[in-house]
Amino acid sequence: MPKFDVSKDDLERLVGESFTVEEWEDLFLYAKCELDDVWEEDGKVYFKADSKDTNRPDLWSAEGIARQIKWALGKARGLPKYEVEESGVEVYVDERLSDIRPYGVYAIVEGLTFDEEALKQMINLQEKVALTFGRRRREVAIGIFDFDKVRPPIYYRAANKDEKFIPLGFKEELTLEEILEKHEKGREYGHLIRDKSYYPLLVDSEGNVLSMPPVINSELTGRVTEKTRNVFVDVTGWDLKKIMLALNVVVTALAERGGKIKSVKVVYKDFEIQTPDLTPKSFEVELEYIKKLAGVELSDEEIKELLEKMFYEVKLVDGKAKVRYPAFRDDIMHPRDILEDVLIAYGYNEIEPEEPELVVQGKGDEFIDFENAVRELMIGFGLQEVMTFNLTNKEAQFTKMNLPYGDLVEIENPISPKWSALRKWITPSLMEFLSLNTHEEYPQRIFEVGRATLIDESRETKTISESKLAVAIAHPRVTFTEAKEILDSVMRHLGAQYRIEEIEHSSFIPGRAGKILVGNIEVGIIGEIHPQVLENWGVEMPVAVFEIFLRPFYRPSL
Repeated sequence: MPKFDVSKDDLERLVGESFTVEEWEDLFLYAKCELDDVWEEDGKVYFKADSKDTNRPDLWSAEGIARQIKWALGKARGLPKYEVEESGVEVYVDERLSDIRPYGVYAIVEGLTFDEEALKQMINLQEKVALTFGRRRREVAIGIFDFDKVRPPIYYRAANKDEKFIPLGFKEELTLEEILEKHEKGREYGHLIRDKSYYPLLVDSEGNVLSMPPVINSELTGRVTEKTRNVFVDVTGWDLKKIMLALNVVVTALAERGGKIKSVKVVYKDFEIQTPDLTPKSFEVELEYIKKLAGVELSDEEIKELLEKMFYEVKLVDGKAKVRYPAFRDDIMHPRDILEDVLIAYGYNEIEPEEPELVVQGKGDEFIDFENAVRELMIGFGLQEVMTFNLTNKEAQFTKMNLPYGDLVEIENPISPKWSALRKWITPSLMEFLSLNTHEEYPQRIFEVGRATLIDESRETKTISESKLAVAIAHPRVTFTEAKEILDSVMRHLGAQYRIEEIEHSSFIPGRAGKILVGNIEVGIIGEIHPQVLENWGVEMPVAVFEIFLRPFYRPSL
């Protein structure tokens, strides 16, 4: 969970009221944070806050916390409103960036007054959003620039690796390749673009470099100081919806400091957009649903008032709460998310706990114990455990694995195209892991015990979640035999006799793939990954894998 420091004085200036440290400890709960530490420095009190929600990047700064607390205390109600004027500034996006870092969104915020604490919060917010929400800048990278030093129009273009600029913190020009080797941020984030034919560069009409996303800003425009009054905000990544949310978070935080938001026209080859887009989002929930699960007695009007404390514009219609909520939030996916906000506004500390009347004795799930034993076994074989996401997409499960589209459990309204389905096998997840770690030493010998979701029409949900073990080995001399040796050891420890029958499978090299059978039951697959699949994932080393279902080997105690 994100952790960050905030000044008590700064928070109180933003809220417009002073509180004791003890009162602040309770107030942080409204912003889904906990107070971890309090200390004094140079006569000022500081808090270390620990956010409990990775889906609320708008609460990862003093501005976001103060805004939420103002609403919770009734100093403001309903939907926050931000005026956005068109700036007339245009950014042109190079189509050659489509397989490098394809999307950028931008905004201008004018009339800011920075002090040391405001600068610190701005920098911390962009770093926390890029690190956590943006997965260490892979999906979201943010740059903030002194707009008075920028000469529009601006160009987000593919640059040759020998082009030069002065990176932030340096005094001399370096080529883009040299920046990846010599600059601290280049060494930390260079792997995100190092293998690309071109590097992304953001420049103005006079050729002045603003930044090399997602690595480093330039010294010329990328240093924001207490003298800066107007800023240009740049967010790049792979998912337009995700980077738009990050832009909304940053510009509305700056607006809480008195900034005036202006939009920018972004011109792509096939479309144009104005960013930021702060159009509110909509949702609706049955009032009876909230009343039933809340655990406290609430009238319709009380529910409405509580939601208005959590940034919602609410209309009560036919037993439903039809709500609109701000564009800097993207965490409302289920009625329970609305219920959670009702209870936060009500105050968890105000809810009287009740003793359960049913006496029960808990114990661990034996199958989970079995899975953990398998994990220990694999670690004992010298493999490294990885944990990847159950959510995936068709491209990863099929296209990159050299397979035609097949049955897959898909999400009807996915937040991101990258997370649009539940995986049916784990091997693609291991391939993605290997593709993200090509800069690490070989051999790489990894495994995962995780879930795969299959379609099963006989069940009420039409799906079944299966536990699987997947192993991948990558190094220059890896073979089918090396994978089979580990499989032999696994099966011996599981007490199972098995055999392999050769199959044709387009994810694997012909003649080097087989299905794994125990008796007449097919329990898995083994093989050497096809060169085309390796190329699809950008993995340069040969890879051998196997993947098996675990449930057939589980023997419950009586």
